[in-house]
Amino acid sequence: MFLLNVAQRRLQRWIAARAPDSGATAAQSGLLLVLGQRDGVLMGEAGAALDLGPPGISGLVERMIAAKLIQRRPDPDDGRAWRLWLTPAGRTALAETKAGLVEINARLTEGFSEAELDVVARWLTSFQTKFPKGEEQ
Repeated sequence: MFLLNVAQRRLQRWIAARAPDSGATAAQSGLLLVLGQRDGVLMGEAGAALDLGPPGISGLVERMIAAKLIQRRPDPDDGRAWRLWLTPAGRTALAETKAGLVEINARLTEGFSEAELDVVARWLTSFQTKFPKGEEQ
């Protein structure tokens, strides 16, 4: 557990140190990647994809709107729902985020075989079933 926490903090610091160059924080990069796959996604679906509850996704969306990376528009079919869209600045930040992922992934995978990386991916993915959402208590 200690090693996992240290790894996560170091990776976040490394990403944050490069944020001024990319124009997006690590959290913002996650939402940019979601929108890169599904521009116009429902706000709740974006939150679920990032494992964020309503307050978390709302705060992230507000910060990204203020940074002019995304727009929030009402859903035409459900007046209570909101959809999120990339702005031109958001598309630029998304491209920079994707380029940065190449370097991050290269550093993370350096020195490991495909078989070893498959085990790590399986282990990390298992967290979602071993610790399902709703068991935060």
